[in-house]
Amino acid sequence: MTTYAALLRGINVGGVRKLPMADLRALITGLGHDGVRTHLQSGQAVFSAGHGDEDSLADELSRAVEDRFGFGVDVIVRDHAYLAAVVEACPFPAERLEPRQLHVTYLSAPADPDRLAWIDQEARLPEEFRVGDRCLYVYAPEGLGRSRLAVELSRPRVTQGLIATGRNWNTVLKLVEMTRE
Repeated sequence: MTTYAALLRGINVGGVRKLPMADLRALITGLGHDGVRTHLQSGQAVFSAGHGDEDSLADELSRAVEDRFGFGVDVIVRDHAYLAAVVEACPFPAERLEPRQLHVTYLSAPADPDRLAWIDQEARLPEEFRVGDRCLYVYAPEGLGRSRLAVELSRPRVTQGLIATGRNWNTVLKLVEMTRE
């Protein structure tokens, strides 16, 4: 059995695409997975699976949500080793920053540097981003809600053909803790 975190994009935000966490837990359990837990209301679930890989589990969960709740949702599934490696590789001094200042945008595939080359990082300082393993690290000193850089990183020219879903540093750390076997 491997323990995974499922990151559902854009649920329970602004009163749209509501998916109660109790229903999500029941759905994942119904798919035959064990130890299902959720974190917050914004689309994080942890579960153990004895079959499949990250992509097939994400597809399975995405289809199940659409079948059960009637709306599509993008899902990224990652195991503990990956989540822990993301924390270890953080290029910013996470221990000295407020968690609201540091975010990870998880990507369904590696970031293509050509898609990011148009962003003038100097013009966005003190905001910054760095490319990681299927993720982007985003430092936004005033928080993501006020970040112009975050808007640029979410544009289709960056994310087209990818699933991209962001989490603040507290959630990043919590998912590592929750998936620890």
